Amino acid sequence: MKNNTNWNLELAEYIKQGEPSRVEKTKTWETAIGLQDVDGLKTSEYLIKTAKEHIEGNIDLKEVEHRINEYYKVLTRRKNEEIEESEEADKVAIRITEILSEKSFNFNPTELITIHQRLFSGIYNHAGKIRDYNFTKKEWVLNGDTVIYAPYETIRLALEYDFNQEKEFSYKDLSLQESIKHLCRFTSNIWQVHPFCEGNTRTTAVFIIKYLRTFGFNMNDDVFAEYSWYFRNALVRANYKNFEKNIFEDITFLEKFFYNLLSNENYELKNRFMHIDYIKSTDNPNLKGNTCTLEEQAIINIIKDNPVVKQEEIANMINKSVRTIKSRMIEMQKKA
Repeated sequence: MKNNTNWNLELAEYIKQGEPSRVEKTKTWETAIGLQDVDGLKTSEYLIKTAKEHIEGNIDLKEVEHRINEYYKVLTRRKNEEIEESEEADKVAIRITEILSEKSFNFNPTELITIHQRLFSGIYNHAGKIRDYNFTKKEWVLNGDTVIYAPYETIRLALEYDFNQEKEFSYKDLSLQESIKHLCRFTSNIWQVHPFCEGNTRTTAVFIIKYLRTFGFNMNDDVFAEYSWYFRNALVRANYKNFEKNIFEDITFLEKFFYNLLSNENYELKNRFMHIDYIKSTDNPNLKGNTCTLEEQAIINIIKDNPVVKQEEIANMINKSVRTIKSRMIEMQKKA
């Protein structure tokens, strides 16, 4: 059994073909597969083959899941670490694809816990369970040091606090720059709580993707597909400080990730930029300003994907009235 190293090239062919339903499925699969890199896991060639059948409309996700389960039953007799890792990657990728294909979403800690349970059921004994011990994790980007995670006794209270703060926050009339800064801080905070024993980053990513979609964003799926390890390292740097070494929490790396995800920016996302020993230079550009609002950026993204889209369609996509869309587009034309 081999791990597929060219899966993104194989799936990219469906995006080039431009058939809408295939493009949407492909982007979801790319995100789901790419997120496995967060924990250094690689999916199998068999998953890619089966995913392609799903994209082509020959089978549904239930059949994909059934085939993968049967595939690993056959391999059980010769299980080794490589097979176990690809089994986790394959099964979690299918579940991410399933969750991201659903339109339902609740903004609360229970949704985060449920996502973890759905992703890792049958893989981790603690799927969907809050951890009951403290731990540390050695990080490459910190030269083996660790982020300080929330004490297990305070996890539920910490999550409730972060979610309540976010619910009460208003993005109305904020610039994209201000909105991204706040979204990054919320994402960073719930990740730092690290409520689960394993699988925190993938769970956080799926939750945040679902949350961002409630803003009406048609996101650049390539960012999570190609830079999931960067995403994790950016979360690490956003939550790490060491006064003795004069190192402080730095959320700008995460902000660059979100800019690429939500706008037309194309910051170079390199893991080496985040290493605590990295010497800053001109190849690590500073953040640029952006005067449009979160709502306006969502409209821009929709028009970019479909230049002939109607205002009625935009209104439906971001859950606003046609009158609001007309007003926003007039304001945007004045800014241009």
